Amino acid sequence: MARLVSLALLAALPVGQLAAQDSADCMGCHGEADLTIERDGREFSIYVDADKLAASAHGASDCIDCHVDLQGVDSFPHEADLQPARCDGCHDDSFDSIAAYLRSAHGLAVEAGNPNGARCSDCHGGHEILSASVRQSRTHPANIETSCIACHRAGQPPARPAPGETAAAGPPYHDQIHASLADKGLTVTPVCTSCHSAHGALPHDQPDSSISRENVNATCMKCHADPAAPHGTTFDPSLWADPATAPLCVDCHAPHQPRVATYGTNMSDGECLACHSVRSIVDGRRPTLFVDSEQTSHSVHGRHRIACAQCHSEARPAVDDRSCRTVTRKVDCSGCHSDYVADYEAGVHGRLRATGDQDPPTCVDCHGTHGIVESHLPDGPDVPEALRDLVRTSPTGRRNVPELCARCHAQGKVAAIRLGHTQRDVVQEYRDSVHGKGLLESGLVTSANCIDCHSPHRILPPEDPQSTVSHERIVHTCGRCHDGIEERFRYSIHAPGGNPDYVASEGGPELPGCNDCHSSHSVVRTDLPDFKRSMIEQCGGCHEHIAETYFQTYHGKVSALGSEVAAKCADCHGSHGIRAPNDPLSSLNQSNIVDTCSKCHDGAHQSFTQFIAHATHDDPERYPALYWTFFAMTWLLVGVFGFFGMHVVAWLPRSVALRAEMKRIRAEHASAKRRREFQRFTPLQSALHRMVIVSFLGLALTGMTLKFAQASWAKATMHLLGGPDAAGWVHRLCAFITFSYMGIHLVDLARRFLRSGESAQQFFLGPNSMVPNLKDLKDLIGTLRWFLGLGPRPRYGKWTYWEKFDYFAVFWGVIVIGMSGLVLWFPITATAVLPGWAINVATIIHSEEALLATGFIFTVHFFNTHLRPEKFPMDDVVFTGRMGVEELKADKPQLYDDLVASGKLEDYLVTASTPGARRRARIFGTIALTIGITVLVLLVHGLVTVGI
Repeated sequence: MARLVSLALLAALPVGQLAAQDSADCMGCHGEADLTIERDGREFSIYVDADKLAASAHGASDCIDCHVDLQGVDSFPHEADLQPARCDGCHDDSFDSIAAYLRSAHGLAVEAGNPNGARCSDCHGGHEILSASVRQSRTHPANIETSCIACHRAGQPPARPAPGETAAAGPPYHDQIHASLADKGLTVTPVCTSCHSAHGALPHDQPDSSISRENVNATCMKCHADPAAPHGTTFDPSLWADPATAPLCVDCHAPHQPRVATYGTNMSDGECLACHSVRSIVDGRRPTLFVDSEQTSHSVHGRHRIACAQCHSEARPAVDDRSCRTVTRKVDCSGCHSDYVADYEAGVHGRLRATGDQDPPTCVDCHGTHGIVESHLPDGPDVPEALRDLVRTSPTGRRNVPELCARCHAQGKVAAIRLGHTQRDVVQEYRDSVHGKGLLESGLVTSANCIDCHSPHRILPPEDPQSTVSHERIVHTCGRCHDGIEERFRYSIHAPGGNPDYVASEGGPELPGCNDCHSSHSVVRTDLPDFKRSMIEQCGGCHEHIAETYFQTYHGKVSALGSEVAAKCADCHGSHGIRAPNDPLSSLNQSNIVDTCSKCHDGAHQSFTQFIAHATHDDPERYPALYWTFFAMTWLLVGVFGFFGMHVVAWLPRSVALRAEMKRIRAEHASAKRRREFQRFTPLQSALHRMVIVSFLGLALTGMTLKFAQASWAKATMHLLGGPDAAGWVHRLCAFITFSYMGIHLVDLARRFLRSGESAQQFFLGPNSMVPNLKDLKDLIGTLRWFLGLGPRPRYGKWTYWEKFDYFAVFWGVIVIGMSGLVLWFPITATAVLPGWAINVATIIHSEEALLATGFIFTVHFFNTHLRPEKFPMDDVVFTGRMGVEELKADKPQLYDDLVASGKLEDYLVTASTPGARRRARIFGTIALTIGITVLVLLVHGLVTVGI
């Protein structure tokens, strides 16, 4: 280290031998600006500025006067390993500066080999030393502070600055009155050396120190010659006649902040405790004046030997019979804790107290009086466990702060009552929050408590811009614990740094802060489902239209129904570092969006990401494909329901008129002794129909619950279904059943065609085929005329026109709903050949066609088949496969006549269904009808409250 200090060390340089030891000869090498030397792996300059050296206090001296190792050396280049320059050649031990330095903390540190020990050149400089009277000198009063703080930084042990490091003037000294006067150019104001001495600086606990207990007052009195004058109303002036009894200046006027030196007092605590140790002592105003000496001795003040009279500063030694007779005021904590008191007075508590309000707390209300203990202790094995246990009981201890604040802010307490409607039960909210549970239940003392957010003393309301929880500062406050999040947030679109052009519209939202999304006191864990679902509402509070479009998507619907895994806002946009999609760092930027989608959708690719997450079908300019798809599906729905709705209304009076006749026919059939029935459906056809019923009911219930996810009944229904995930698997299972019965039916149809011996035209276009023909058109017209009383009822054949419509509606539904459903079921695969927005189109088709199918089946089909009066309450032929011959004759007269004429009627007659089979059929049918009608009611409610 000595080599670093001495700027005159020479290196082995490629120069010729010098003839003399003249300073000019030295400058022949050291006058080169790029001359350096390597020491300990680092390069140092050994250049000497000749002009500055000549202007210095040593300008008339030769180099060897200081670099004495080179005296008599006549061989150059000289050795590099030299001793530091010697000052004692001129400034010998008899000179006060050297003698004092050698005894000082600096000198003793150097002697002990401490690398941080300061040498002469550290304070005075090297080749540019100037007289202390020169303004540019390092030791000029105006520059002393800068020189000292190079090593003596606030809150840190003394240490040399790193190479090139320059310490800026700052607290603690710089904020005091002495430094402020120096800033005004007053050269007679005290500086560091005025109190600590220039060369003989010693710690305050050394008797010879200028700031020791015995000497500190004399040091202050070098400037403040008459200390009694300004203290006449506080201290007896006679105290200064005897230095041993005089109050110490630094007890009240701490030289630095924070104060690190503790001094005694000139009053014994025993004088106070002579009276105050008596438990019964009172003064008529307070319940007791008793002081528990044991409690006081264990307090932070007692352990640091703070005497009674240092806080009760008006007390006088031996004043009459009571030293405290002179005490007229309460303790002023600002004598030692000025910063904290200043913060308190600037805060809402202090402001209210200043108006005479007695409700807000004071220092003692929170910290206590004689038993004050720290709020925390430093880590380390040197702290006794008993002391740690004591500090845990402190009302300002981290785990106790919520209960401390609850004394006023709990529901029903004074602060809660005063704040009225703006004050909810914030204490209980905090206890239930992630911060409160972490602190109070898990003992996690790093978890935030009240003072971490509101500050311990300078508590201000949120509307005050200086408040730690104001809109302007809340992000920084939270960022003190949530490292890294503040940095990400500050450049997001929610912060001015990332969205500088944002201007809130009138009545519109400001850019949000932490508490806008996470709340103030009831903060919950972000990985909990409740938080993720609530965030959708939080985002929707500002992004209302975007939220509406989100809830039209599968993600939004299942999230509204309680799904924990469906993508929420933050899953796609991010949380704290949200950026515009055109920002390269945005999770939705084209360079990042595949990775974003891949978090949930394995195998996602660029085409898949073209899915329009917030698309809306009512914007033909931006989304024409979605608009026209929805337009077509809507008119299809309106057309089908319009026609068949009128068909049902017109049929109802005629059906009522037929009810009595049909009831008679069924009664006669039931009373017949030997009953035979017509086999209308094969067992396979009945089984397939039951598959249709089961799968359709499952698809309708799960699908309509998802479609109307915002309806009041949807969430409860989804819960009964086992939640969105379970309902999704039920829906897929029913879809599989649908594809299965369709496949079985087509195979059966092909089998029957091959066995029929008929041509394709005869089989598929004949009178008994399900394919519509000219007769169906005539039957439709005839039925409408019959409805209006303009003609007889048509003679229906094996299949009526409405039955054929139902049959082909299944084909249409399986194709349209099934194909669109497969796109939604396997979107990654589908978008390998289709654009991503095809998912949006498929969603509309699947949803609207399902609505059409569900509504039609549970209204028109139910009426045509089961609920029209002559069939009510149920036509069980589809379940049993059989019907009475008289009922066949009345219901399908053309089929009956054709069978009789061809002699084939007997081929279709079978034994009547057993009562048990018919009972099971009716139970199954009743359950199906009940579920269907229930879904219909929910569907209508959804249409009314939510819309299509």
